[in-house]
This record gives sequence, C-alpha cells and structure tokens, in this order.
Amino acid sequence: MSVYSTRPVTLTNLETYPLSSRESKVSVRDFAKPPANNSSLSKFFDSLPNFLAVTDLRHLLVAIQQARKQRRTILWGIGGHVIKVGLGPLLIDLMRRGFISGIAMNGAALVHDFEIALVGNTSEDVLSGLGPGTFGMAAETGEYLNQIAKIAMRARLGYGEAAGQFLDNAVIDVRYAHSSVLAAAYQLRIPVTVHLAIGTDIPHMHRTADGAALGSASHLDFRLFCSLVQQMHPGGIYLNWGSAVLLPEVFLKAVSVVRNLGIPLRPITTANFDFIQHYRPLQNVVKRPTAPLRPHGAQESRGYAVTGHHELLLPLVAAALASGWPRAARTSAARSKKR
Repeated sequence: MSVYSTRPVTLTNLETYPLSSRESKVSVRDFAKPPANNSSLSKFFDSLPNFLAVTDLRHLLVAIQQARKQRRTILWGIGGHVIKVGLGPLLIDLMRRGFISGIAMNGAALVHDFEIALVGNTSEDVLSGLGPGTFGMAAETGEYLNQIAKIAMRARLGYGEAAGQFLDNAVIDVRYAHSSVLAAAYQLRIPVTVHLAIGTDIPHMHRTADGAALGSASHLDFRLFCSLVQQMHPGGIYLNWGSAVLLPEVFLKAVSVVRNLGIPLRPITTANFDFIQHYRPLQNVVKRPTAPLRPHGAQESRGYAVTGHHELLLPLVAAALASGWPRAARTSAARSKKR
C-alpha cells in the first residue's frame, strides 16, 4: 500500500466524444499518392502529401507564380555552393522563363561561376593545397577577377555587371560561357550584384588585389541591390539559397534602406533554402522583413524556411515552376485548413 497521502486520479468519470466528430490536423485527403508509371511532373508534385514542408512549398511556389504573372520582382540570393554543385544551367533557364529579376551573389559564387566559364571546372581540394600554400593561387582567377574590379571602378559599374560584360565580350577565350550565370544574366540584362567581405575569397590573396577597387565595385552593387529590393514592393519575392551570413545581412540592410526611403515593402514573400537552418537567414530573411507592422491592418507578408540539399531542392523548385505547379486553387484551399 502506498505511503503517499495523494492518490492517483480516478478516470472513470471522464467525458469522451466520437473520433469522427473531432477536427484533426491529418486527413487521408492529404496523403501522398503512389506515382504512376511515366507520370508527368505535375502529377508527381500533386502526389506529394499536403503537410508541413510540402504545404509551405506549395504556398511559396504559388506566390512566385503569381509574382511572375503580375510582373513583380523576384530576387535570388545565391552562395557559392549553389554554383559549384552544377545548378547554373537551371538558374539560366529560370532567368529565361521570367522567374528571376535579379541575382545577388557572394564572392564565392562569383569565383565558382567565373572559373566554370573560363575552364569548365571549379572547386579545388583545399586540404591538399593548404599545406604547401598553393590553395587559392590559380593565376587566372586572381588576375582576371581583380582586373574586373578595377574596370568596374573606372567605368562606375557594379562588380556583377562588369564580370558579365567581361565574359560576354570574350576579351579572352571563354570556352564555357554558355554555362555561366554571370554571362547569361548580362546577355538577358538581368542585374547581378556581388557582395564581398574582403579577405574571404581567393582573389583577395593575389598581388593584383586592390582593396579600393573591390570596395567600390561591391558598394555600388549594394546600392543597386537596394534599388532591386525597393522594386519588390508590393508583392515581390526574395529567395536566399545557401548563404548563411553575408547575403542575409545584406538583405536586411537593404530592407532598412528601402523603408527608410519611405517604401513600406509589403506584402513581400521571402524564403531561405539550406540543408541547415542558420540563425541569420531565419532572422534576416524569413522573420524580420516579414514581421507585421503596427498598427495591424496592412496586407500580410510571409516568410518560409525550407530545409534540404540545394542539388535536390533547386531542381525540384525549377521543375515545379517550369511545369506551372501548383494550381493556386488547391493551395488556397489547403491554406484555409487549420494546422
């Protein structure tokens, strides 16, 4: 017999209700469907379960489709990993389809895209080169990218435009320009901005590096990026792919500049895609720029965090956008459900 003075509660008089009468979060209506043999991409996407990340992705893709249809600004921020895992051709196709109005790159994305354009490969083995001190010492990468920064400063261009112009004008032999995001964007007159942190990228180690030129080219690109962010009002999109620190910080500052100039910048839709959700993208891309203003009543902005590897997620997103998925009606109905 228990020595405690408190006794276990008696459950006999609890009231229950029929399971079928309960409003539930999960329904067989939203379950995944086995794909048919040789099914179309749209049917494959329709077969996905309508929960959690898939629901968020549906809502986000509807916003992107609507932004394109209404000619709203759709900005993409990309880190170096996006380029070096071979996703440049998908970005080029999305530019041609009207799903990209502008691209913000960090310095790593610039380096990888430029090396791909020049020789068709990129991404050296850091460990094997670090010991003998050869890491980052490829002559052409340092020479040409530093030369481009100096050209940009003299011509009063941003780093991204100057790099695209350099590749497109074929001053040197650029055998793989067709695989370059920089070159394609320049040809399509889609702005590319490059945002540097001095000392983080291999061209900064070379004797030809000029801090004034790098700073001038990158600062002009920041001002250009602020103009692009300004054009997101209303109904624009910002997607951050694979930059955990630099581009989220740049985006947040651009949002502040735009609102300081009197542009409410809402409603907007933002999203962070990465295989790990880091603090700065979550705060500076997903949450802070889309936070409701006081007093309430302004149309709502939305931010999404989608977790996964770029080499899987970006092809899925590109395929969905190209196929016109999802239909807005289904997503609107899904949004009305209580989760």
